[in-house]
Amino acid sequence: MREKDKTEETLLAEATLPLMEAFYTLQGEGAHQGRAAYFIRLGGCDVGCLWCDVKESWDAEAHPQVAVDDIVKQAGQHPGRLAVVTGGEPLMYSLDFLTERLHAAGFETNIETSGAHPMSGQWDWICFSPKKFKAPHPDIYGRANELKVVIFNKSDFAWAEEHAAKVSPDCRLYLQPEWDRSERMLPEIVEYIKAHPQWRISLQVHKFMNIP
Repeated sequence: MREKDKTEETLLAEATLPLMEAFYTLQGEGAHQGRAAYFIRLGGCDVGCLWCDVKESWDAEAHPQVAVDDIVKQAGQHPGRLAVVTGGEPLMYSLDFLTERLHAAGFETNIETSGAHPMSGQWDWICFSPKKFKAPHPDIYGRANELKVVIFNKSDFAWAEEHAAKVSPDCRLYLQPEWDRSERMLPEIVEYIKAHPQWRISLQVHKFMNIP
């Protein structure tokens, strides 16, 4: 295949993405908690966390292919200019064209990813949330602005430190209780952060507010 044909094929693939849902709400987690944000949730995930609360996102074929320009047009109907791309695992796809169009429309671009695939897209903020079920791609560590580790049991603290040792010094560090284990793990996280103050706590406050 000629190089030109490869380029055209790539552009065609980037022109649509499997869209599970898109909605305007408040960011409920991490460094941008409390900000108005337009969420773009892509279908497809090959990580498969047992405690995932959006397992319906895993099968990409269950969700329609939507033109990137239409996704951005819908986002533009809301006053906020923070776009959060999530999944599933959004980096299963090339996101260069999506972020190009979002930036052209005046959006700040954030991504939430397990880091299991090579980075694509131009991001103003990268939230890296590694999972034990599939190892992160090495290039995520130097680029992450935020490391957010979900704490399911006590062994996850040591696992979180392994990843914290690899990110850049200015990367913000967050520990977040898995929602269904919050009552048990939240006291453990509080004590851990008191002893290790380089970490901060992230709570899924949108669930407390009963919003998407």
